[in-house]
Amino acid sequence: MAERIAWVTDSSGCLDEELLKNPDVYVVPLIVMINGKEYLDGVNLHPKEMHRMMKEEKVAPKTSQPAVGTFLDLFKKLSGEYDRIIAVHLSSRLSGTFSSSLQAAQMLDFPIMVIDSLLISYPMTFLIKKMMAYLNNGLSPEEAKEKLEQIRDTNELYVLIGSLEQLHRSGRMSGTTFILGSMLNIKPIISIEKGALEIREKTRSEKKAEAKILGLFKSAADKGKIKECYLLYGSSEEQTEGLKKQIKESYPAIAVSAYSIGTAVGVHAGDQTLGISWFIEKE
Repeated sequence: MAERIAWVTDSSGCLDEELLKNPDVYVVPLIVMINGKEYLDGVNLHPKEMHRMMKEEKVAPKTSQPAVGTFLDLFKKLSGEYDRIIAVHLSSRLSGTFSSSLQAAQMLDFPIMVIDSLLISYPMTFLIKKMMAYLNNGLSPEEAKEKLEQIRDTNELYVLIGSLEQLHRSGRMSGTTFILGSMLNIKPIISIEKGALEIREKTRSEKKAEAKILGLFKSAADKGKIKECYLLYGSSEEQTEGLKKQIKESYPAIAVSAYSIGTAVGVHAGDQTLGISWFIEKE
């Protein structure tokens, strides 16, 4: 008889319809602080509402990881209903969520595997689906994790920052850099390198920035082995329409989908943020 596995993740991911309907998937919300008030991401605060508050009230929200006790309570409950727990979380270099989950797992005498995705948003969710597929194909959890880490390391993820002001407010950009960047209309492109945010390029207009991230994708797509491309947006899927159209015209065989970039990066990057991501799949 197959093991009953509970899947745990956090609200920084963007679950698709398949996972939202899966009764064995559990989401622990990150905490968002706005004007001293605490919200639960995805429960009583969603990205669109967060961006509205940021714009209207000119506040700099802060995110924090769920408490160890939150994970511990959930793991205790699930240990009575399942044979194993597998948790996949937001990059440990962007949040302490992975650490909280791991600490809770170590407090229980129960098989719990906690995986650091080193990613954000839907690319993290993609790893959950891959892990499920590997186990369904007969791999052990340890074998599946090893394969998962291999495909994780092929990911490329680029984000066009929507708001220098928000990046400055959140403490990710110095005052001097913010002033100069605003004067020169600088549009930075950040990438996720080994789980951390790094400035990859600096362009002089939004049009040039979009052309640059499209160029990065085309360079990878021309080498083949990309099955899907994920477009990530700040507050509205409409932001991705132009990029989606260009990719579909040039690469009709590559599936293109759009997802919210989530709060973990959204609080730093602003509502007009646009991202692109893909994996190199060799199977």
